[in-house]
Amino acid sequence: MLESLFTAEALMALLTLTALEIVLGIDNIIFIAILVGRLPAHQRDKGRVFGLGLAMITRIMLLLSLFWIMKLTTPLFTLFSYAISGRDLILILGGLFLLAKSTTEIHQDIEEVGEEEKELKKGSRGFFNTLIQIAVLDIVFSLDSVITAVGMANNIIIMIVAVVLAVGVMMFASKAISDFIDANPTIKILALSFLILVGVTLIAEGFGLHISKAYVYFAMAFSLAVESINIYSRKKKS
Repeated sequence: MLESLFTAEALMALLTLTALEIVLGIDNIIFIAILVGRLPAHQRDKGRVFGLGLAMITRIMLLLSLFWIMKLTTPLFTLFSYAISGRDLILILGGLFLLAKSTTEIHQDIEEVGEEEKELKKGSRGFFNTLIQIAVLDIVFSLDSVITAVGMANNIIIMIVAVVLAVGVMMFASKAISDFIDANPTIKILALSFLILVGVTLIAEGFGLHISKAYVYFAMAFSLAVESINIYSRKKKS
């Protein structure tokens, strides 16, 4: 089995899957950055590393449950004339959770008064709460990429190595993204709006309406470019 890892076909599959995991992990990095930003300053780096470590473990566990994953596509019941499978149910519930969480975060950001002091009092309960939320949402975020990985590669070791490499890149990039979001409150609201968009996309996917993530990422990239110009303009004026 190890010999098959060093063929040109295996290396191409590894590179493709790693790139796929990184691209599909962008929304996950943003979600982790926002959740970790709610922790006390001394817990943020630890929360980021633990969160991404949990993300890696949940993805590997999903890959090792291939038989269960493939069974998720079997219809369980019909809702509004749509056949709902286990995968669809996870996407719909995950999308609803993401909508609720993002809306709550936006509300807290707008209404918060003395929030820094409140966060410092939360202690370890807030830390473990954050890790649980990251682990749960990562299952939703990674479900489609895991199913895609199963279709693209026949070797379970290639899939696991791709996940580990992708999470390594995400760990390297996540601090810079988190710091940028924390330093620019308007970017944080934009990122939360992006997560609402992702939540709507997940719900639509759950009901069988395929929306290409390329459209979602393009909308986010365009909004980010406009907001970056605004930030630059404000700094120049001040």
